[in-house]
Amino acid sequence: MKQVRLGIAPIAWSNDDLPELGGETSLDTCLSEMVRAGYTGTETGGKFPGTAEELGPILERHGLVLVSGWYSGELFHNSVEEEKRRARGQVDLFRELGAFAFVYGETADSIQGRREVPLSRRPSLTDAEMSDYGRRVDEFAAWVNETCGAPFAYHHHMGAVVQFEDEVERFLASTGDETGLLFDTGHLKFAGGDPIAAIARWGSRIRHVHCKDVRADVLAGIDWERDSFLDAVLAGVFTVPGDGMIDFGAVARELMVVGYEGWFLVEAEQDPAKANPLEYSAKGRAALAEAASAAGYEVVP
Repeated sequence: MKQVRLGIAPIAWSNDDLPELGGETSLDTCLSEMVRAGYTGTETGGKFPGTAEELGPILERHGLVLVSGWYSGELFHNSVEEEKRRARGQVDLFRELGAFAFVYGETADSIQGRREVPLSRRPSLTDAEMSDYGRRVDEFAAWVNETCGAPFAYHHHMGAVVQFEDEVERFLASTGDETGLLFDTGHLKFAGGDPIAAIARWGSRIRHVHCKDVRADVLAGIDWERDSFLDAVLAGVFTVPGDGMIDFGAVARELMVVGYEGWFLVEAEQDPAKANPLEYSAKGRAALAEAASAAGYEVVP
């Protein structure tokens, strides 16, 4: 029987891109409530120490393991060697703490953190640019895979150079097996994609899974010519599994079909003043555990 573990990102408690959302919440509160909600693993965040000597004992004290964490990459502009230098500290941290995945997010020219820029003005790549970009990502991914011990997982993301379903297709065609994919249900749905069909096509490349739901009414009200990605987050476009429009039972079944095994990680950025992090994280865990079990996974406690 394939196994899955359930983890969560700290962004539900404290949003690094929008400090007004939970900026006052301590790391200890965040980790303590993760455990109370039933999770056994976490991603890193802005309030996490950057060395294994500091972070390891904190996680151990809470009974949590390091699952993964976002790395803000700039390979669209930088050389591979420059990016290796920038990533060295995070690679070392993940290797020393035995992380499950190294999550790469492209931030060069991205509008994901710029509230003044509407969704319609995000960057896009020509075929030639995508080919050259994919070559650099492959080279960097090979280094991460060898040096880090945790597999490289590329995060398709709203506002970035790989956003729409067809762009993920082009990106995967421009890269090889060294470059794994972080499959994010919420970002794909926001971008108009079909998560179930995408899993079926991309299954062999999926190294890690982010589970976030989407509120249909909020999504329908977003004006791409006026609203930014962060505006959409503040409006509540994302929520935890089981609280939106995505069928996570079908997601889990399709991941089982393609042979995925590892972590389902809840990453649903919301305003903690409107969506209590402990309450919503517990709700998301219950929905994911039910979906995974029904799909035939053993949910590891």
